[in-house]
Formats: sequence, structure tokens, C-alpha cells
Amino acid sequence: MRSDFRLDAKTLDRRIDPARLPFETTAELTRIPGVLGQTRATEAMRFGIGMEQPGYNLFVMGPSGVGKRTVVLRLLRERAAGRSVPQDWAYVFAFDNERRPRALGFPPGKAREFAEDMDRFVEDLRAGIPAVFDSDEYRARAQDIEQRFHDRRDRAFSELRDRAQKDGIALLQTPAGFAFAPLKDGEVLDPESFAKLPEEEKQKIQNRISAWQEELTRVIREIPKWRREAQAELRELNRSVVHSTVSNLLEELKTKYSDMPAVHAHLESVERDALKNAESFRPPKEGDALPPGMNPPGIGPDPVEAFLRRYRVNVVVDQRGAKGCPVVLEENPTFSNLFGTVEHVAQMGALVTDFSLIRPGSLHKANGGYLAIDALRLLSHPFSWEGLKRALRSRQIRIEPLGEALGILSTVSLEPEPIPLEVKVVLLGERWLYYLLHELDPEFSELFKVVADFEEDIDRSEAILMPYAEFLADEARKANLLPMDRGAVARLLEEGSRIAADGKKLTLRRRAVTDLLQEADFWARDAAARIITEAHVEKAIAAAEARSGRIRERLREEVLRGTLLVDCDGESVGQVNGLAVFAAGGVLVGHPTRITARARFGSGKVVDIEREAKLGGPIHSKGVLILSGFLAGRYVPEEPLSLTATLVFEQSYGIVDGDSASCAELCALLSTLADLPIRQSLAITGSINQKGRVQAIGGVNEKVEAFFDICRARSLTGRQGVIIPAANVDHLVLRREVLEKVEQGLFHLYAVETVDQAMELLTGLPAGERGPDGRYPEESVNGRVERKLSEFARRARSLSSGGAQA
Repeated sequence: MRSDFRLDAKTLDRRIDPARLPFETTAELTRIPGVLGQTRATEAMRFGIGMEQPGYNLFVMGPSGVGKRTVVLRLLRERAAGRSVPQDWAYVFAFDNERRPRALGFPPGKAREFAEDMDRFVEDLRAGIPAVFDSDEYRARAQDIEQRFHDRRDRAFSELRDRAQKDGIALLQTPAGFAFAPLKDGEVLDPESFAKLPEEEKQKIQNRISAWQEELTRVIREIPKWRREAQAELRELNRSVVHSTVSNLLEELKTKYSDMPAVHAHLESVERDALKNAESFRPPKEGDALPPGMNPPGIGPDPVEAFLRRYRVNVVVDQRGAKGCPVVLEENPTFSNLFGTVEHVAQMGALVTDFSLIRPGSLHKANGGYLAIDALRLLSHPFSWEGLKRALRSRQIRIEPLGEALGILSTVSLEPEPIPLEVKVVLLGERWLYYLLHELDPEFSELFKVVADFEEDIDRSEAILMPYAEFLADEARKANLLPMDRGAVARLLEEGSRIAADGKKLTLRRRAVTDLLQEADFWARDAAARIITEAHVEKAIAAAEARSGRIRERLREEVLRGTLLVDCDGESVGQVNGLAVFAAGGVLVGHPTRITARARFGSGKVVDIEREAKLGGPIHSKGVLILSGFLAGRYVPEEPLSLTATLVFEQSYGIVDGDSASCAELCALLSTLADLPIRQSLAITGSINQKGRVQAIGGVNEKVEAFFDICRARSLTGRQGVIIPAANVDHLVLRREVLEKVEQGLFHLYAVETVDQAMELLTGLPAGERGPDGRYPEESVNGRVERKLSEFARRARSLSSGGAQA
């Protein structure tokens, strides 16, 4: 077997000597400045954060687990600390349109102060005005008004009575009202005496009574007018009383907020409304109707308190005590959580609301600062994405109840005045989401002009070992873990390359590293250790593999039982051990699979059985078509390709996709055509191009280890191994157990660049090259293949010429 393709243990060894790390434990290491390995992303973020022009919002993209959120919040907070605190915002009652509450802006911390001032004002009104109404002076003046009304009314009736009496008519007051009766000798004439009078005299008396009845009606009609005049005078008294109290209470506030025109104007509106609704400050007596200003009823059982709510202040943004501008992370970006909402309360079987039930959203809280949102969650909530774009375009925050927009809320609601918006939005998501939005939403590129792309890994070099060790120490400190010795750090560095699936890289997936650190810390504490050592890291790695190893172990078990047919020794024509990998629950599972090929004379078609059975994915089908192109281009170039071949993954019952088995499939087909047995002690992975070059594939470590586990379970003979593309050598970061067996010569890895090299390893024969005569050597692999295809071509010509003669 060719040994020049064999990889030695030194090439495969990714171990790091702990002596290369100049510290005893990570307790000696200080926190690293900046962000490890994310220079491009952090520079883009600093530009986007600092750019004040509209539309320069950011999309921070990268795979999950690289620490996007941590870095974003850190950079935002660093920038926010040096910026000024934005203003407060509050909603107040709009006296000209109560369905459209007014938004008032305040210097930082002043909104809450104003709200407290107005609360005191309301309490003073509650206590002060009723006290004034209960004062002796007010009662005397009110009674005077009432008495003057009664005196005027009584005087009118008295004058009417006297005048009628002079005319011989008496004015009588009965339970049913007023009535007139004739007088005789100063006495009221009873009905029997009246009936005995002559008809002519009775008629005269009736005429006089009718005249006085009209006079009485005129007086009675005047009484409501006099009552209204008295009530107007009483209202004027009430206004003067309220005006005196309200003006005294508001004068200090007007002076205090004189430098805020909008607030000052609101206070004047409060004063005018208080005077207009002076009656509303008096609790209604039992059985009385509510005053006009309190109709319809407000929120709450106390009508006075319900009315006084209009003078209170609803603070929606309070920056009191803040340092720098806000940084808000919205974890659940629903429409209401982003833009705020107007709540309702049930009262007397109906839903009612007012400005005090306006609730802010995260845009309100982040206004003047930064808002970070997970892009996928944002897009998952109806209307949130469209609403955010609308807010960024208009630079306003509008509170629009989503229920009304959807037509599912029919109750009367409010239309709060919009608040000016000045915010930098940072979306966090994976790359596919960024490219999808960029492609499908034309507004996206106008509103999110800056992209920060996070790396998954960093080049592994001598210069990066210490910074990476400091990074690990920093992650351990943030998670309150035990310090690590340098052996543990060296082992974590090795595992960092394995997580990155590249021996020349180290992973920057913070989540994966932190999980491993926390598990190593668990095993260290379980052993009552005070420092995390290499052994604890090894145990954490082994335990994690064991927890996720059920599928891998079941597949291995079925191979060892002979249920899944995979040979680790012997030879067979047209049969090769391919290597596949699939993801299950975030874990890559490798497993060997038998690939077979059959060929005979035919029409030149290579049949992919997986595709014909609709189990082959498009990439796998592409690999088979490339394989066909290789055959047609390399062999018998002057003749038509006259074979029919079939290729299949044996015992596959699901979708097969990917082109990493195309090299194995080609080798199986060449074995069939050359009638050369393939060594079953070897497995192969790699994709092929039409020139016969073997190309890199993914999951190389899992594939190698899957075949190694089968061979080890059946007993390692020293003949077993795996053929991989030479382009994948740098990606090998194998388990230490595999490396030990490679060092002992019990297991081998081979790196090939062409299918010819792979066939030499699999068959033990030289592949052969075309000589000066244009022919391959007779007993070479390529010579035997071309001889078989030439034979097929001759048969095709023979059949063709025979058919023409017939």
C-alpha cells in the first residue's frame, strides 16, 4: 500500500504543551481588553453606534453562540455612558380633546417631579376646596343667595295676594298648589254660598278670578328664571371660591415651570378647567345627579377622585438618577412591548380608559439611546417589524392599540399624541436572516445601513494562545467558576480547535466554551478540587459525548451485530466503505455506510438509485452527474460511453444529500469496471470534480472516528484506516484515543488529491497514466477501466452496424 499518502501522528497532533503557557493558574490572568477575534465586527459597530445620521441602524449577524449579545451590550453601554441623559416624557389630559392625551417633554428627572407636584395639587384641591365650601363665609354667602331668591319669590306672591284681596279675591295655598276664591266681608265665600249668588254676579267673580289666574301664571313662570339667576350667582360664587384656591395653588407651579412653555400652558389649561368645572369639586349629595363635568363617569368609585384624575400626570419615561443614555434589550418584541399600549378597565359592564392607563413600550424607554432586539423574534410577532420601520421612518412613537387595528377591539380608546423618536436600533440575527431581509424588503437597506459580521473562529497561532487563555479566564470569572491550571487551559485550547472543526483555528463560540467550562467546574467541585485541571476537562468532554451518544452507539451496535453491513477487512469488487454524517440535536453523528456499484454494457447512463427512488437530494444528484462527466471525459474519448451503471447507498432509508460520497461512488464504479477488488479495511470520504480531483468535505472528524470505533470494536489489525481529501488535513482534530492508535500503527489516515491516488490505496495497483502512445498501462487501474469501456464501445458499434445492414 502506498505510504506517501499516509499522515503521520505528528501531522495529526493538535495537542498543546502546557509549558507553552506562562502561568500556573488563570487566577494570575487579568481581564482582556476589547473583544477577542472580532475586530471587523467591533469596528463596524463603533462606526454604526457613533454615526448620527438617519438610517444608520445596525444589523449584527453571526451564528448563535458567538457572544453577539454580550459584545453588543458591552459596546453600547460603553458608548452610552459618555452621552447625555435624554429627556423625560409624560402624558397629561388634553382639555380640548380628551381622546388625544398630550405628550410633555421634561429635562431628565423633572417629569416625576412634576407628577408629584400635580399629585400634591390634586390632594390640596381635595382637601382645600371642600373646606372652603364648608366655611361659614361661603355658607353665609350661599344662604344669602338662596334667601334672596326665596324673598323675591315670596314677595311676588305676597304682592299678588294683596292686590287680589283688594279686588275681593283671596289667594289660597293648598297641598295641590295655589288657588283663587271670592271674598265676602273679608271672609272666603264657601262653595254653597257662592252657588246661591245670582248668575250675573257669579259670572263677574269668575272673570276676575280668571284674570288673577293669568297674573299668577305670569309670576310662576318668572320663578325658574329667578332660580337660574340665583344658580348663576351661586356658580359665580363657586368659581370665585375655586379660583382663589386654584390660583393660589397653581401660582407657585407656574413660577417653577415658567421656563417650560408646554408645561406652563398645561397649567393654565388646568386652571381654566378647574374654574369651568367648579361644581365638580363638591361631592354630590345622595340622590343628586352628577355635575355636568363628571359625566360620563370617570374611572373609579369616587366621582370626585374620578374627576380629579384629569389633573394628574402619567410619567411614561423617567430618567431620574440615570447616567448616560439608556440601553434597552427587548427580549419579547411584541407590538405592545415595542410601542406601548392603552390599557382598559372594566366598569359597570364596559371597558373604559383614560390617559393614566397609557403604558410605555421599549421604544419609549430607549428613546435618546439604544435598543437591541433579536431579529428573528421581532419578525415572529405580527406587525412588529412593520411598526418598527414606520417608527424609524417617521421618527415618532405612536401608540396604536393592536386590537383596534385588527378589528378585535370595539371599545372606545385613545389616540395619544406621538412622541419624537431618536434611537439607534441594533438587530441581532444569523446571516441567512440578514441576507433574506436584504433581498426581500427594499426598506431594510435604507434603515439598517451598517452590518457587523461576527466570526465563529480565529486563527490558531502562538501569538493567540495567551489572549485566548485570558479569554477563557474571563469567561470563567464571569460565570463564577474555579480557576484553571495551565493543563486545563491547554486542553480547552485543543477542544477549541475541535469545536471549530479546524486544526488551524480556535472557536469563538462563547456559549460552547462556557458550557464546557461550567461542566469542568462541576466535576472539579464534585471532586472537592480547588482548581480545574486537565482531568476535569477530559471528564467534562467525555460526559458530554456520552450524554449525546445514544444514536451513535445504536448505529455502532447495529453494525457490530451485522444488521447494518459494513466490513472492516477483506476485499470486494464494486463495494466501498463510504462515510456519512448527519446532525441530531446539534450534535454531528458520523457513521460508515456501504456503497456498491454495478456496471454492464448499455446506453451510457449512470443510474443513481437514490435519485430514482426519490431519496437523493439535489447536491447528491449533482455529485453523481459530475461522476458521469469524469468517466466520459477521461476514458475512450473517441468513443461513445456505452455502459449502464447503478450506484446506491446500501441500507439507506431516508434522504441522502451532499456530495461527500461522490469519490467513494466513483471508486466503487471504477472497481466494477476494472474488476478489481477494493480493500474493505479502508473507508473513504470526499467529493469529486470532473477532472478527478478530490475536494474537501464537512464533518471529517466525526466520519473518521465513526469508522475507527467500528474497527476498534472488531479489533484493530493495523491495516484499517480512512482516506480523506488532502484539503481536509488541516481540519483534523481527532480524539486522543485515535491519535494514540495512529502513533502505534494500528490505524491510518491517508490524504489524497485525486481519485487515482484513492484507487491506488484501495486496490494496491498503480492508477496508471497515458503513455506517449495515448494508452494507459495494461494492468493499471485506468488501463483495465478503459479496456472494459472500449469493449462496451465495440459492442455498441457492432450492434449499430448490424442494425444498419438489416
